[in-house]
Amino acid sequence: MEHESSHGQQPGQMISPPFWRSRYGIGLLVFGAVAAYFLLTEHRAHFFGALPFLLLLACPLMHVFMHRGHGKHRGEQGSNTSVEPRTPGTGEQL
Repeated sequence: MEHESSHGQQPGQMISPPFWRSRYGIGLLVFGAVAAYFLLTEHRAHFFGALPFLLLLACPLMHVFMHRGHGKHRGEQGSNTSVEPRTPGTGEQL
């Protein structure tokens, strides 16, 4: 019994690795790491001087991307969001 290979590839065809696992991708990662090291060591004062502004910029960006625009959660119709009011005298202490 002969099995069909995944994604419609022929039995003798080689599967290429993802870009970041290829020789060029690893070289690009190493080059980027070396460049980041030298940029950080040479421009440390500029980098640390900009950190407070980057933190201030991160706050509204996180707010926009994490909340996804207030009130636009329309996929929650089926969820139970109603809260039942507690009545005193059911054994619970308030």
